[in-house]
Amino acid sequence: MRPLRPPGKACVLKLAAVLALAAGVTPARAQTAYRYRDANGQWVFTDQATAAAAPGGGAITLSREHEALHVTVDRDDTPEATRLIAHNNCVCVVTVRVSIVRSDFADMPVGATYGATLEPGARQTLAQAQRTPDTAGKLSFRWRGALGAPDAVHKPARLYRAPFAVGATFMVTQAYPLRATHDTDESMYAVDFGLPDDTPVYAAREGTVINVRHDSFNGAPLPQMLDQANVILILHDDGTIAMYAHLHWDSIRVRIGQRVQRGEYIADSGNTGFSTGPHLHFAVVRNSGIADVSIPVQFEGPGGAAVKAVTNESVTAY
Repeated sequence: MRPLRPPGKACVLKLAAVLALAAGVTPARAQTAYRYRDANGQWVFTDQATAAAAPGGGAITLSREHEALHVTVDRDDTPEATRLIAHNNCVCVVTVRVSIVRSDFADMPVGATYGATLEPGARQTLAQAQRTPDTAGKLSFRWRGALGAPDAVHKPARLYRAPFAVGATFMVTQAYPLRATHDTDESMYAVDFGLPDDTPVYAAREGTVINVRHDSFNGAPLPQMLDQANVILILHDDGTIAMYAHLHWDSIRVRIGQRVQRGEYIADSGNTGFSTGPHLHFAVVRNSGIADVSIPVQFEGPGGAAVKAVTNESVTAY
């Protein structure tokens, strides 16, 4: 447990960065961290080796093997052809779109785009070009993926449960129309709750866990922290996806493929990734066909009344 800090007021989190990280764009690796106990006997985690000299301290290894959400677009060459093949090893539907940036292939001209919607476990050729002895073979492309079925329609059976303990009340530090850091389509309607570090986080709606990350212990308002947030993604029955982000290191209590119920304890809040302080970033997104876009949500209030999250106003969980 770490000392509490003031609630965070800003965060940046891009679902595309979460997907890219899990997709294998960043090679799997292990990170070395160090821990020690402070004057109050609390564990402190750091990337500075000098901390290990403190009593009870030592090096620990943070494994990245848990990143099972895996979506890729690979180039496959044979003597006769070059193919771009998409793989979806996620437990949800994924839409993939490829853009050709540089090409020696007449069948894959610069500026061409190719796309497909892949079911879980699917593998599909997106584009194919014939090879000749005169073909140099240079090919550059970019791709992006959107999680969830593109025909998903947001139809929750009931209002969302505020994602913390029943009876608890927390301040909203950022919500639409304020877009201080929620400045993309996928974060426009996200809600930041000022949860102190280590506050239990509960599922706002039932669904299936499609991705988790729990190995990051750093948080700062720096661009290099964009893909460093600990996160849980839960796929709802209507095809939309809930994101719970900036979670505390090693606090996630669910696994990919697990079915969770509304109100189930899933993790603790934290301050990981691009963040100014401990808080919970909560958003619901749907696949628009080419990207994931956020959806406005309402929370259940007293007597089942709808409650809208408003910046600098509090929300109580019922």
